[in-house]
Amino acid sequence: MADDLKGLETWNDAMTSLQLLQIDPHGFGGIWLRAPFGPVREQWLRHLSQAGLNTVKLPGNIDVERLLGGIDLSLTLQSGRLHMQSGLLQQADQGIVLISMAERFAPALIAPMTQAMDKQSLPPLKNDTQTGGPIRTQFGVVALDESMYDDAPMSPALQERLGLWFDLQELSPSDITGVSLEALDLHNGQDAVSIRIEPADLARMQLLWPHIQWTDEQALAVCSTAQGLGIDSLRIPTLALRVASCHAALHLRNDVTDEDLAFAARRVLAPRATQLPAPSASETEPQNSTAPDSEPDQTPEEANNPNPTEPPDTPEPPKEAVDTPPTDDSQENADTQDEAPPSTPSPENLQEMMVAAALASLPPDVLDGLLTKPGRNSGNTSGRSGQFRSGMQRGRPLPARPGRPGGHARLHVLATLRAAAPKQRLRDGHQQGRVAIRSEDFHVHRYQQQNASCLILALDASGSAALQRLAEAKGAVELLLQQSYARRDSVCIVAFKGAQAQLLLPMTRSLVRAKRAMTGLPGGGGTPLALALKMACEQGKQLQRQGVTPILVVLSDGRANVNLQGVGGRAQAQADAQQWAAQWRQTGHRSLWIDTSLQPDAQVQNMAQIMGGSYMPMPQVQAQRMATAMDNLRRQPA
Repeated sequence: MADDLKGLETWNDAMTSLQLLQIDPHGFGGIWLRAPFGPVREQWLRHLSQAGLNTVKLPGNIDVERLLGGIDLSLTLQSGRLHMQSGLLQQADQGIVLISMAERFAPALIAPMTQAMDKQSLPPLKNDTQTGGPIRTQFGVVALDESMYDDAPMSPALQERLGLWFDLQELSPSDITGVSLEALDLHNGQDAVSIRIEPADLARMQLLWPHIQWTDEQALAVCSTAQGLGIDSLRIPTLALRVASCHAALHLRNDVTDEDLAFAARRVLAPRATQLPAPSASETEPQNSTAPDSEPDQTPEEANNPNPTEPPDTPEPPKEAVDTPPTDDSQENADTQDEAPPSTPSPENLQEMMVAAALASLPPDVLDGLLTKPGRNSGNTSGRSGQFRSGMQRGRPLPARPGRPGGHARLHVLATLRAAAPKQRLRDGHQQGRVAIRSEDFHVHRYQQQNASCLILALDASGSAALQRLAEAKGAVELLLQQSYARRDSVCIVAFKGAQAQLLLPMTRSLVRAKRAMTGLPGGGGTPLALALKMACEQGKQLQRQGVTPILVVLSDGRANVNLQGVGGRAQAQADAQQWAAQWRQTGHRSLWIDTSLQPDAQVQNMAQIMGGSYMPMPQVQAQRMATAMDNLRRQPA
């Protein structure tokens, strides 16, 4: 029942976002809608078309000149004279740009689009002599993201500029049947609810929202909430306040209220959370007001009274208080205090309210996924499942680049003609019906290929603590291998105990081999953590030479006591382990350290930080939760 209510709240917020677009189509950037092709997304798009906004759709195969404006190639070739055309971003002025399959939108197009969103203008056309200055345009973006768990994410630059984020992947058509929105019905007595706001009401809202002001306490609460959720971009709190102001104007309020801040926390801050907020001071400090020997439900008078059946002694009032009657001024002050309005909430209370609203809107699996966010590695970084590389033969098409055809490079005819068209009058192209093409005009095709990934599991098989985790690790590996074939991913297992680390299982997708290798894995002995990290680094380099992206998951309590030479010594063993952890960080690949200690250990957390990976304390881990954590590490962007 709770999931159904959360789904209804998400759909109501998605409908509210359509109204906010009508009030301010470009102020908060736009909307990132994650939803597969289906009835739910089509119904949302149907409401978007009814909102009356100037909507320009961008096809996936659009080029830069069609986006920003440039040469009209077909008309230029037909007439033999240079003709220019306006870009789609210019046509979307005071409206929105609708991007289908935004996760596959070319990065070469994302950069000029985000620049136009920031500057609210387009660069002047290169070959246009009539307009010499920038072209003014203001637009919002609605990005339709159809990516699944293994697909590449949408561009982070575009993600950051879109204020509202919605995930409708888990909603079914039955969840949104008969849903109504209170904010849409501005006049009582109307049964039919329409997404489009009446022109008179819309003009009133658009006139109201630029004058809505937030208080300093509200701005401080928004910034503190963003910081507590791990949002490090200063753009996001600004977008949240803008959305809250627009939400207040939708309800015809002159000031930002807690309801507006809660909406901004749910749809702007919560989807961007990268960590769980720290507990407040009121939750961590002990309660000193209760006496040590008193029961929780007792009052202080009952606690001080030795006989509960007898009422406590009532102290005599002071003589002055009995003899002196209250004056009129004191009575008026008392009445004034009773009628005084409630005090303004503090930034701490507003922050707690916004954090509660943000966490309430997140699904349970997302809360677990926040613990496995990838670390900030230096150097080159991995993608979701594997690194991306450019090729000339197959893969996802990329924009063409200048180059000579030959070998694996194929000629891109349209890009070549587009490069040659502006130069026809400078060449000997006086013959009608022919285009003069030079070698400098040649463009070739490019494609993007994605490598497979291999999950390197470093299992600590030393001591009784590791023995308690081996069964869970075996179950997690089996769960991962069941889905690895469709994803073309593999698993490699490195076990370490005693005075050595061994490659228990080379890279494989075979479930039978994994079960066979892990069934006879014994436990006990020392912890040669440095040898395990060294072997993991060697395996990572070997996998990278094979075109496979390595991802390291260490399952250990981090208490190394065997050095690289296989000799005991805790100090030298820790130093060697830190050295090889830093070596893995230099590779730039992702990693996750699952702490098997009974309590979260600061030393293990420091090792995970040196390794450049995520840290996840799981004292009572289960196989399913461990598999989910590893899969989250594989799916999330670096």
